[in-house]
Amino acid sequence: MGNNLWAYELSAFEKGYNKIAGVDEAGRGPIAGPVVSAAVILPFSYPIEGVTDSKKLTPKKRDYLYNIIYERAVSIGIGIVDPAEIERINILRASLLSMSIAVQNLSPESDYLLIDGIFPIPHTLSQQPIPHGDSLSLSVAAASIVAKVTRDRLMERYHYEYPEYGFIKHKGYPTKEHKEAIRRSGCCPIHRRSFKGVKEVISQTDSCCEPLVS
Repeated sequence: MGNNLWAYELSAFEKGYNKIAGVDEAGRGPIAGPVVSAAVILPFSYPIEGVTDSKKLTPKKRDYLYNIIYERAVSIGIGIVDPAEIERINILRASLLSMSIAVQNLSPESDYLLIDGIFPIPHTLSQQPIPHGDSLSLSVAAASIVAKVTRDRLMERYHYEYPEYGFIKHKGYPTKEHKEAIRRSGCCPIHRRSFKGVKEVISQTDSCCEPLVS
């Protein structure tokens, strides 16, 4: 990330907005678990050192920055959409919905949104989608970290409920280990039933929670 990480925020500020939130999601790619979004309003005094797209950070660094962001942010909102709703409306719409929920959970509220990606979210606030925004805007990068850490911690909890799948390691992504566990044990209630790697098992069983019989 360069030195102009406040460029989008400052542009909005110059238009008269002063509570500018970065918004991002985590969990579009997994085959299990929710999609989680965060909306973050940072003070303009926030230091930029270390904050970047969460995918470029180690888990230890993400956890560290997550704590710093929570200490210094003006406001943080979280939005979660569960696998059943993902199946009902599709993953893109679920991702946008989770971002909208995150914005609604901001307190104090935002007056302008910087959205990671190319799509606006279903919300009445003025907003600007930014492709690769988590690498271009400090607020969006902060949101990406909060969303990723929040989702990872949820998946770690699910690990203890469904230990046979190894969620604590892969967080629901379609790793070889995860797909083998699904074939061995069937799928569990947090699996996304229409996703590749899960639907093949369901097509051969009557119940999502029953193992595939070879």
